[in-house]
Amino acid sequence: MSETAAAGPAAPAPMSAAYRRYALSVLLVIYTLNFLDRQIMSVLAEPIKNDLGLTDTQLGLMTGLAFAVFYTVLGIPIARFAEHANRPLIIATATAVWSAFTVLCGYAQNFVQLVVARIGVGVGEAGCTPPAHSLIVDYTPKEKRASALAFYSLGTPLGGLLGMVLGGLVADAYGWRVAFLVAGAPGVVMALVAAFTLVEPRTKLKAALEAKRAAAPSFGDAMRELRTKRTFWLVAFAGAIKAFIGYGSAAFIVSFFLRNHSAELAEVSASFGLKPLGFVALVLGVVAGVAGAAGTWLGGFLGDRFGGRDLRFNMAMPAIATLVSIPFYVFGLLTESLVVALVVLAIPPILNTLWYGPVYATVQGLVRPETRATAAAILLFIINLIGLGLGPLGIGIISDLLASAFGLGVNDGLRWALIVFYCLGATAFILFWAARRTIREEMVS
Repeated sequence: MSETAAAGPAAPAPMSAAYRRYALSVLLVIYTLNFLDRQIMSVLAEPIKNDLGLTDTQLGLMTGLAFAVFYTVLGIPIARFAEHANRPLIIATATAVWSAFTVLCGYAQNFVQLVVARIGVGVGEAGCTPPAHSLIVDYTPKEKRASALAFYSLGTPLGGLLGMVLGGLVADAYGWRVAFLVAGAPGVVMALVAAFTLVEPRTKLKAALEAKRAAAPSFGDAMRELRTKRTFWLVAFAGAIKAFIGYGSAAFIVSFFLRNHSAELAEVSASFGLKPLGFVALVLGVVAGVAGAAGTWLGGFLGDRFGGRDLRFNMAMPAIATLVSIPFYVFGLLTESLVVALVVLAIPPILNTLWYGPVYATVQGLVRPETRATAAAILLFIINLIGLGLGPLGIGIISDLLASAFGLGVNDGLRWALIVFYCLGATAFILFWAARRTIREEMVS
């Protein structure tokens, strides 16, 4: 496979350092808005539930599956298109679409309308990350891929932070509908910035691009290439389990605190002049955002530094970090102290974001340049269909089941549903650790 890649058309040369920093910053802002618009539903779950009279299962369906099905399925054809089309324009169009549908969420009057609007958000967001990953790899020298992709992945914790803070404070002051309007508006501006300032590096190599189009592998060829990569499937399903846990818990963690620490929250938030929703969203957003950003950056830095010496490090690091995080989650959910819970639950986000840079860089290096966007789309299809699609829905179903059938009530039902989910991290540890055996032999570039 290495010889085949070497014989193919020349890959786009890395951009200048100054422009690369600018482009990565623009893509980071776009991905931050991507994640903000995706996750703001989580912090608004309780007021939406109370306003529209929804169950936890409906919240899980609306937060996860309704969004994820279209997001994941459409990501694949968009990625195939991005293998030869103008990637900045794809990203710009996608940003405008999901931002407009986020605004429409604020006008929904019932469950069906809100689901339809969330589907629109999913359709738009499908066009962001696969072409962005491919573009970043073309912009960046090989030895800096993990840190570049980790920098882009900072959009996850930063978007989560802004979603929590913006959603909680705006919803407290003006209502959940206004929060959607505020979240969606900046994306229109960034769509214009992407369209007019991001460069498609392929345009500098027109002859190579034409040859690349003629020799571009079909989707079947791309899938046959991926089928030979055991490492890809191990990290894809490890990432899917982590996303299953992460998206599921993110959809309900604010609800958990509002239900299980209501008295202490009311007292503490009042001392800061805030309502409970705004206070817990602010604290969780800042804690998860700062800790997640630190873990994401650290994972990319360590991946470039030590993964370059031994690729197995890129699998061992997220494996061990995932396993170590589980006891912190369980203790944080079981303690009756609000302060202790917030302090203890600030540790796992650092550990559980270390995998972004190393894993995304690994996937891009496992395949030829001609199939990188497709590989990213297949990876995200697996991660998000299982994680984003089924995670929130799974916790919602288990929470309702434990609350009613087992008589735990809505408070403890949600608590134990979250604990069950966090313990599934042991499976991700096994898969990441198994990928250590094949990663060195299967790497192409």
